[in-house]
Amino acid sequence: MVNFASRTSTCVFTFTLIVLFFITATNAAAQEQQYFRAKVDAPYLELFTGPGRGYPVFHIVEHGESIDVLKSRTDWFKVRTDKGKEGWVRQEDMVQTLTASGEKTHFEEPGIGDFSSRRWEAGLLAGDFDGADVFSAYLGYAMTHNFSVELSLSKVFGDFSDAKVASINLLAQPFPEWRISPYFSIGAGVIQTDPNVTLVAENDRTEQIGNAGIGARMYMTRRFIFRAEYRRHTVFQDKDDNLEIDEWKAGFAFFF
Repeated sequence: MVNFASRTSTCVFTFTLIVLFFITATNAAAQEQQYFRAKVDAPYLELFTGPGRGYPVFHIVEHGESIDVLKSRTDWFKVRTDKGKEGWVRQEDMVQTLTASGEKTHFEEPGIGDFSSRRWEAGLLAGDFDGADVFSAYLGYAMTHNFSVELSLSKVFGDFSDAKVASINLLAQPFPEWRISPYFSIGAGVIQTDPNVTLVAENDRTEQIGNAGIGARMYMTRRFIFRAEYRRHTVFQDKDDNLEIDEWKAGFAFFF
């Protein structure tokens, strides 16, 4: 019989290979990405070392030179010059650039188009974990329009014991352009259970946990999302029968 440690190690190893495959595919696709190109129409354009006024200016792009817009973060844009210099530019300065057709560059407020093409997402969720209260925080990265990877940390408050859950999850989103976008997820991690010593005479224990789930994101406004999901967890215990746990939760997130 395959022992518990071997079985869980195989599951974690297989899941890691899946995540690495999608990261590699994403990096290959990113190399072929075409960036928005603009020409500086102001006397000069300041490049900052980071996306904030507290970062220093390290380079000046002169009038008539062109830049490629690599990505945006709130009201800042990361750009690259024809000489290979990369830095951050304020949105208020980017409006003083011209498009390839010679028109003034226009930047709209974040909308549903940004939601479907987002890269990073973070949020807080709350709900029910097998009859106990659960609160979760997560950070996700979109590897492609359809696949993302998330790191999730949860705290469970029960009558007889509390628990901490840490997991890494792979999400598949078949319709990223929909305002209400469903997704499917699989993941693996660990759960640490802390019995209430005043009620239960048990020791703390740490076990492997896997999950599969379904959920939906709803774009609200600007950079905010409402999210709800159901997950079925399997706790791999030393004894023959594993523990199955149902989790329901919902909350709010933002993307950037």
